[in-house]
Amino acid sequence: MRLLTALLVILLSFPAWAAAETATSIITKSDQQMRGDSSYTEATMRIVRPDWTRTMSMKSWTKGQDLSLVLITAPAKDKGSASLKRYREMWNWLPSIERVVKIAPSMLGQSWMGSDFTNDDLINQSSIVVDYTHKMVGKEVFDNDPSWVIDATAKPNAPVVWSKVRLWVSQRTYLQRKVEFYDEFDDLINTMNTYDVKVMGGRQVASRMEMIPADKPGNKTEIITHKAQFNFPIKESFFSQSQMKALRD
Repeated sequence: MRLLTALLVILLSFPAWAAAETATSIITKSDQQMRGDSSYTEATMRIVRPDWTRTMSMKSWTKGQDLSLVLITAPAKDKGSASLKRYREMWNWLPSIERVVKIAPSMLGQSWMGSDFTNDDLINQSSIVVDYTHKMVGKEVFDNDPSWVIDATAKPNAPVVWSKVRLWVSQRTYLQRKVEFYDEFDDLINTMNTYDVKVMGGRQVASRMEMIPADKPGNKTEIITHKAQFNFPIKESFFSQSQMKALRD
């Protein structure tokens, strides 16, 4: 009888053990939840400084983990500027000087359009899946949302800006609710928080995110997402330099 009871306990507990998720599987699902097989968003970026505020409108497209394109649609002086990622290569298109600028690995940490987001944050987002190892740290609640806390550590020689990234991933939606970015000295540089989770394009989306630098009081950049679509057909040829230069709002 004791043996039968023990076997039942093992059999009943096995599915729960087998279903336990690893840190890497959670990060992979999180990336998939936020971008899908393809995605399109319309958003407003607001750059806040102690003495001024600047607002830009933008559209963005992604396909898988390797293709992304971001287009600025306003204000007039920035309209038509675009950023493109194809696999490991990235470019900016500057219509004011009619020039395509390739983003070298050394430029990934530079500010994107004068914001608190870097080139790496905006157009190389999926590298958190492939260029980092992942370790479960614990569980915490952020914005009333129970979340896994996971440390992502850069792999040796990975072409990334951040040495470590700590992520709070929602246990309900797999959205990244909070992200801390650390340099090679393990100093906190930026913190991204996300809020106002809504259904857009048939899935949960954190419609407001803010990036706050650790050492610049009064500085932050907000991105408000107004529209999102996912999992629609889009050709790889869309993500090209010629398309980047031809796009209009």
